[in-house]
Amino acid sequence: MIQNKEFKNTLRSASLMTECGVRVPDDTAPAGETPDGLPTWDLTDLYPSPDAESLSADRAWLAEECADFKRKYAGALATLGADDWLACILRFERIQSTSGRIVSYAELRQALELTDSARTKFLSDMEAEVTDASSSLVFFLLEINRIDESRLSALLTENAELARFRPYFDHVRALKPHQLSDELETFLNDQSVVGASAWSRLFDETVGAFEFDVDSRILSLEATIHLMSDPDRTIRETAAKALARGFTDRLPLFARITNTLVKSKEIEDRWRRLPAPQSARHLANRIDPGIVATLRDTVVSAYPEISHRYYRLKARWLGLDTLEIWDRNAPLPEAEDRTIGWNEARRIVVDAYAAFSPEMATASEPFFERGWIDAAPAPGKSPGAFSDPTVVDVHPYILLNYQGRQRDVMVLAHELGHGVHQRLAAKQGELLSSTPLTLAETASVFGEMLTFRALLDAARTPSERKSLLAGKVEDMINTVIRQIAFYDFECRIHRDRRKGELVPDTINATWLAVQSESLGPAFTFMDGYEAFWTYVPHFIHSPFYVYAYAFGECLVNSLYSVYQDSESDFVPHYLDMLAAGGSRTLSELLAAFDLDASDPAFWSKGLSVISGFIDELEALEE
Repeated sequence: MIQNKEFKNTLRSASLMTECGVRVPDDTAPAGETPDGLPTWDLTDLYPSPDAESLSADRAWLAEECADFKRKYAGALATLGADDWLACILRFERIQSTSGRIVSYAELRQALELTDSARTKFLSDMEAEVTDASSSLVFFLLEINRIDESRLSALLTENAELARFRPYFDHVRALKPHQLSDELETFLNDQSVVGASAWSRLFDETVGAFEFDVDSRILSLEATIHLMSDPDRTIRETAAKALARGFTDRLPLFARITNTLVKSKEIEDRWRRLPAPQSARHLANRIDPGIVATLRDTVVSAYPEISHRYYRLKARWLGLDTLEIWDRNAPLPEAEDRTIGWNEARRIVVDAYAAFSPEMATASEPFFERGWIDAAPAPGKSPGAFSDPTVVDVHPYILLNYQGRQRDVMVLAHELGHGVHQRLAAKQGELLSSTPLTLAETASVFGEMLTFRALLDAARTPSERKSLLAGKVEDMINTVIRQIAFYDFECRIHRDRRKGELVPDTINATWLAVQSESLGPAFTFMDGYEAFWTYVPHFIHSPFYVYAYAFGECLVNSLYSVYQDSESDFVPHYLDMLAAGGSRTLSELLAAFDLDASDPAFWSKGLSVISGFIDELEALEE
């Protein structure tokens, strides 16, 4: 069965989305720049074009190879010796790589223009072909789980190269209690292209086509969200109300998509005997549900100390009794309103990486030089930002919507952290390079922290330092508090959907409840804000993904504390953690830093960094 890689697995939360000029994307063009100097993708490292001979050859090879793989190995895995098993899994890994290359190319082409029907058709056709081919492979994971544990251990002991795949076997076998019959697994595989993925595409196409009337200007979703951080409060308010009108107009559609996907998941979860809606995500993340519960509870208990306290400060800075939603990401009155050019942003981030580790800086350079970043906003382009790892024998591609604000520099640092991580882990091979989402977010957030600390050290005035600290606190709140609120929203929606169809008003009320709890009494909420849940892509593409952001932020804060207190051995340990990919467990990786994620104090330590920044901001007021 083809691995279900989470596309856009690093999509930033909506609060970090930004937008400026536009361009017409052309995926067949070589790497280049837009007129304003922003880089564009060169996808030819995947395939030169949709009708390229190399793509046709890979499609034909995949169909035949999957069929031949089944003919050779179906019903025979339990009888294979260690050497034959190694040949089998290497062959399976090559199938994963080829299928991943095909789908990644189609996904990335569509990401440049979500409303282009030809690109959508191409993606749909490629997904269908890969799914059809993968039907021949359903037996593989099922038969692995039928092998006796003592037999598997003997095989791994006998062949050292095969033993390298032990983490992969462990992950597959953790799913054993939840696997279905061969026929049902094949049905679910075949049906997927017209099931959840089809509803997800409908969501993407709808969001990609969004247009908002802002003072008689027709703007995209990104451009309108960008105005929510404008220094002029009237402009922010106008943008927020335009968003509210647009989201409210499409409430029935988004409610239908949500009801369908949540119910579909509930049915599959029930058949798989998964105990909770979140269980599949925890299994995919290879994490104990108790650790996630501890993280969630620790963060929620910190709402008053962090977000409630910060936003009271911000209301005072803005001269307001209460904040409206359009004030949440407003710049401080004394903040310098300047545009940071692309070359300067590159220098800031790469220099910060280089000061920590020259190896990280070297790994980041090709992204800027070889067409691995697409930075300019464009009509219909995927909103937000992500780093898609594609496959290990190519390289990651980073998508941005770069606006030239300080927050955009931090998004670049975030996604470049993912990209460097993905490059370093690629040596593990296709089956072992991917990390659980919790650890994937660690590298990206650490990249942000390095960049922030470099900017803070270079601050020239107390006002500049205050603006940097406030911006970092807001990003941390967006990464920790906001994402745990998102997680609670999902938990409640999935719980309530089991009792029956959810009408839009019910979903809206749940959204307002979690927002009020997390943001605190400093906020009032305008009419229409209750519909702002509609455009969050995580709820559609990756249910319960969002706690990974909070996990990564708190882990990075703890890691950075270790880094500040450590001798020279931290950097090699950190790079080794990134290079390990998915070949080691969370506890194994954290042991090198003497950290334990099962300890509530671990999460409190991470949150104390945010609280400490707020302490410093309060002290600046005295």
